[in-house]
Amino acid sequence: MPEGEDDMRNREVAALFMELADILEIQGENPFRIRAYQRASQNIEGLGEDVAEIAKRGELVNVPGIGKDLAAKVEEILATGTLAALQELREKVPPGLVEMLGIPGLGPKMAKRLHEELNIAGVDQLEECARAGKLQGFAGIRAKTEEKILRGIDLFRKGRERTPLGFVLPIAEEIHQHLTKRCSVENISVAGSVRRMRETVKDLDILVVTKDQASVMEAFLARDDIDEVLARGETKTSVRLRGNLQVDVRAVDSQCFGSALCYFTGSKAHNIRLREYAVKMGLKVNEYGVFKGEERVAGATEAEVYKALGLPYIEPEMREDRGEIEVALTGTLPRLVTKDDLKGDLHVHSTYSDGKADIEDIAVAAQRSGLQWVGVCDHSKSLKIGRGLSVKELEQKIEEVRRVNAKHKGVLLLCGAEVDILTDGKLDYPDEVLKELDLVIAALHSGFRQDEKTITGRMISAMMHPLVHMIAHPTGRLFGERDPYAVNMEHVLEQAGRTGTALEINAYPKRLDLGDVMVRRARDMNVMLGIGTDAHQLDQLEYLELGLGVARRGWLEPRHLLNTFSRKEIVSYLRGKRKAAR
Repeated sequence: MPEGEDDMRNREVAALFMELADILEIQGENPFRIRAYQRASQNIEGLGEDVAEIAKRGELVNVPGIGKDLAAKVEEILATGTLAALQELREKVPPGLVEMLGIPGLGPKMAKRLHEELNIAGVDQLEECARAGKLQGFAGIRAKTEEKILRGIDLFRKGRERTPLGFVLPIAEEIHQHLTKRCSVENISVAGSVRRMRETVKDLDILVVTKDQASVMEAFLARDDIDEVLARGETKTSVRLRGNLQVDVRAVDSQCFGSALCYFTGSKAHNIRLREYAVKMGLKVNEYGVFKGEERVAGATEAEVYKALGLPYIEPEMREDRGEIEVALTGTLPRLVTKDDLKGDLHVHSTYSDGKADIEDIAVAAQRSGLQWVGVCDHSKSLKIGRGLSVKELEQKIEEVRRVNAKHKGVLLLCGAEVDILTDGKLDYPDEVLKELDLVIAALHSGFRQDEKTITGRMISAMMHPLVHMIAHPTGRLFGERDPYAVNMEHVLEQAGRTGTALEINAYPKRLDLGDVMVRRARDMNVMLGIGTDAHQLDQLEYLELGLGVARRGWLEPRHLLNTFSRKEIVSYLRGKRKAAR
């Protein structure tokens, strides 16, 4: 994954550009100028390298969407932490109105009208008016629109409380590396929900064993992205980073490192079950160890803790009190899929649609990453915002993929498409075109407000199509931006099982869709799953790690996941699915 501090800085620069675009839209500025800031924001947030390093090399203008003017603004942000032009604009717009811009689905123009015509000055007041039905009749707002605004406010608040794992994991890894390199550390581990690979994170816990606790805490406090020091001491230091993430570093004794790691990894529900089980055995378990009376009988390692309780080691991703202890007692815990098992990525975009890498670059990067195969699945023609391919452009892509495969024997590119499921349930390309593709992934990109029956029907219709291999991001959620659309996943899973259609674990940080609970349900119903990074630039191939986390939380073994198939096996599977559907 990209380094954490770098990733945080990219997000900060991107957020300032997006805020600038929103305020300009409120003021009715040139839409092309607004779009330029929005595009720059999206591209900077998606960078896999620290934007400051790119600036040092004088290569900002090489970033898509960044010309000389915007490059100068990026450099200003990096030098001062802010943007003078944005500061001036903020003074012209009430703070409450700026806050309202963060509500998904509200839009700058509507926010401005609500402020000017109804004198609504912030999120709290907007929520109060919506709950009281006072918005109805204004600017075409009906009861359903009020409900949508309330859902947006809920998403807005949840987004402030929890951060997607994909943004926190790089920070955790960077702090881990920083402390290991700069300090005399005997043992160190990330704990909490990050270690369990939970999809969103409230805070970050790091445990350290060291004889020089003061130097570890000093090194931690030397970070330049700390917004506030909440507490500092020899054994625990807590800070809040820019972006509102709380990070706690704890120094623990080596004799109880394992028990502390168990305790602070959690989950709370899992820990409660462990304590209940220990009591039945006449033992006590806490963050300091496993005790029989006053004697500590285990605690140095996690494996030792579980062994003292008569249990095999339970992987962190499984520790959610979802039956893992009961299964462990029977000796039948699954052998979870690992990074070493992964051989391919099912969903990558190229420059043919809205990706940033060409076909040959994808092949080179995939081979460098140790992958045997990659599905290059660009958008279909109806998705204009994603620069969807016309039939003619798709034919050109097919030819290029064949040329690149002939040149690069070490990796196989599967020529695919992310084909829109249209609002009437039909696919965006005719069958004669789909037949020419190695891989067809069907996806919903429109009609999100349709009712459950209609959306579920669209998805089932796609799965019944003999040329469709997989459904992309099945629930359509975006953390902090969009709730899942109304889809009956139980019916979708049943149909996936009947038709042999795989479901995607979309590993894009704001999606992680399917989520772990549904992945576990799919596993139990013998539905095949596959991780797609949905990468739009080469460094995003590393999102496979996030998808792997979801797979492990869903108890998947290698046999449940298409990504573990060899080059020969994946080709055979894709061809076999079509034969079986005839």
